[in-house]
Amino acid sequence: MSGGSFSKAGVVGLGTMGAGIAEVLARGGLAVVGIEINDEALARGRGHVENSTGRAVKRGKLTEEAKQQILDRITFSTDFADLADCDLVIEAVPERMDLKRRVFAELDKVCRADAVLATNTSSLSVTEIAVGTARPSQVVGVHFFNPAPVMKLVEVIGTPLAEPAALARVAELVKSLGKTPVTVGNRAGFVANRLLLPYLNHAAALYEEGHATAEDIDTAMKVGAGLPMGPFTLMDMIGLDICLEALEAIYRETRDRRHAPAPILRELVTAGLLGRKTGRGFYSYDSSDAGTAASAQEAPQPLVGVMGSGAQAVAFVARCARAGAQVRYVTEDESAQAALQAELSADELSRVTVGTEPGSLADCDLVVEAAAGDAAAKRPVLAAVAGAARADAVLASLADTGGVIEVATAAARAADVVGLHFPEADGPLVEVASTVLTAPRAAERAVALTAALGLTPVRCRDRAGFIVDALRFPYLNDAVRMLEAGYADADSIDAAMRLGCGYPTGPIADLDRLGLDRAVAVLRALYAERRENAFAPAPLLEEYLTAGRSFRQ
Repeated sequence: MSGGSFSKAGVVGLGTMGAGIAEVLARGGLAVVGIEINDEALARGRGHVENSTGRAVKRGKLTEEAKQQILDRITFSTDFADLADCDLVIEAVPERMDLKRRVFAELDKVCRADAVLATNTSSLSVTEIAVGTARPSQVVGVHFFNPAPVMKLVEVIGTPLAEPAALARVAELVKSLGKTPVTVGNRAGFVANRLLLPYLNHAAALYEEGHATAEDIDTAMKVGAGLPMGPFTLMDMIGLDICLEALEAIYRETRDRRHAPAPILRELVTAGLLGRKTGRGFYSYDSSDAGTAASAQEAPQPLVGVMGSGAQAVAFVARCARAGAQVRYVTEDESAQAALQAELSADELSRVTVGTEPGSLADCDLVVEAAAGDAAAKRPVLAAVAGAARADAVLASLADTGGVIEVATAAARAADVVGLHFPEADGPLVEVASTVLTAPRAAERAVALTAALGLTPVRCRDRAGFIVDALRFPYLNDAVRMLEAGYADADSIDAAMRLGCGYPTGPIADLDRLGLDRAVAVLRALYAERRENAFAPAPLLEEYLTAGRSFRQ
């Protein structure tokens, strides 16, 4: 029988998501009944399916014959009574509890007693929907991701009342449709949205605080964290109204201040600026506003000076030499010199001049303090750098988690000092952090000089975690808390973010890659700065670090 133990399914609500679900079910060989409120909405729903399958034919993903077979399996109706012989009915109406409960009350009247009823809610309580029916044990959540025909993840949500057999049947159906089911408990946002939306909200808050521009934050998360799109582009694509509704649902459940929608999000929604669908959200999508981008002029390679020792200093010197820049490297660390010789080719090494005297930095354009250790270890090195550099040179401190100002004040010319942070040691992104003492001209020149080195610079304020780490590690911490609560296992959490959100790696795998010691250090810095419990490292994270093991070990 097609679809495991289900042969006929209904879908109530044929908007973009509901029509996509109907298509997926029909592709899987099930007979489908699609229900809409009136003939006009029904015609739109039919159009969604025809357009989607038509695009698949053009891309060579479907034949004309297969497309017709899919359409022939779907019966379009405005009469709930046509659902009477369905084994499974999936509700996909807008995210309003009153509307969903009205739909389920109607389904309760017309559907067979053994039929499974499912809601495609992305954030509302499945339990609250279930208790409004006479069959709460047969009600589950089945959360598809948009676009349903393409996205592989489906979250299958149980409640305290749901029969395990009903959950198992739905999960088996999802597998038979070529999707990956992740079975989780009933918490607002489930797995993917519960991790994604607080991250998006945090990005909105950083933007609102003036920490960085939306463009720089988007660039940072794409180039520095490898995400398919930045948070503001993603929010505009999802719809700011949908983001707001989902965050409010999560906040109602958790009362965690970090889940309270950022005021800027609420303000944009109130103004009717909902993102792509209205032509403007965080960005404007009016084509008439689009100017012609100026072609970038190739800047000459700067002469770079570096003083310090350890892996971070060596990595920065090597990065500059590979970019074709001449580097003056001041260090007394023989192991650092040996590491450079092992890492660079003969041609690249020819660009590096190694010495022990700060005076060799006098003619450099960009002079970088790269001392290993804390602010106390870095301050005297920056003071030496500042004393040796010429008056118009940009001074920089290679930073770990923030606190550039503590180092910058060691220099008599703190106005010339920026922080440089590489969220991925070998990645192209560099975060250029300004302190309250940094002169605008110094920050601008730092951006130009790092760009000339072939890097992608973004600007931000001197705050814990800068941009990428400030957004990335709280999200990873949330995933650990989810694991700690037994809400979902590591495989399910990672699958949810990879398949549901298109992330290159899941959060648990990412934590192991980045290092638990680094995660705890950044989270402690964030907590010290913000004093919000959500930023404190999860006890399980600290426990694994203390035990010296990784999550996947």
